[in-house]
Amino acid sequence: MLRLSKKADYALIAMKHLALRGDRAPAGSSSAREIAELYDIPIELMAKVLQRLVRGGLLASHQGTRGGYQLARIPAQISVADVIQAIDGPVAVTACSAEEGQCEQFSKCNVRDPLWRVRERILSALGECTIAELAADSPAPEPAKTAVFHTHS
Repeated sequence: MLRLSKKADYALIAMKHLALRGDRAPAGSSSAREIAELYDIPIELMAKVLQRLVRGGLLASHQGTRGGYQLARIPAQISVADVIQAIDGPVAVTACSAEEGQCEQFSKCNVRDPLWRVRERILSALGECTIAELAADSPAPEPAKTAVFHTHS
């Protein structure tokens, strides 16, 4: 079954949140604590996810009292594939599409190439969907309300 990791889910939640906050908060930034509390995500895990997004060049981090995280590019220039790959590494459908070594069936496998093409289609679809598209889908919960965001995982 193809499914996003929890960390990738949380990363997409944070990216959508920051895209929606872009024109409301100072410089569109939010703290890890603010995002974690708003979506009922453990703060330590959210901090790690946000740091990984910074290392991947998708977020900018600012220290200080008015600090926090903000998108490093406009939402239309960040794809879902960018976020997933920053968190989980390359998208893989089969073990042989992710590993350097060859499995025992590599030379005789009759589905390897078709499945690699499936992977390319999935990657293409994830690359076409942007954070702007996710943000256009629905508004962010307001901090005054205790909204719970359930992911598909």
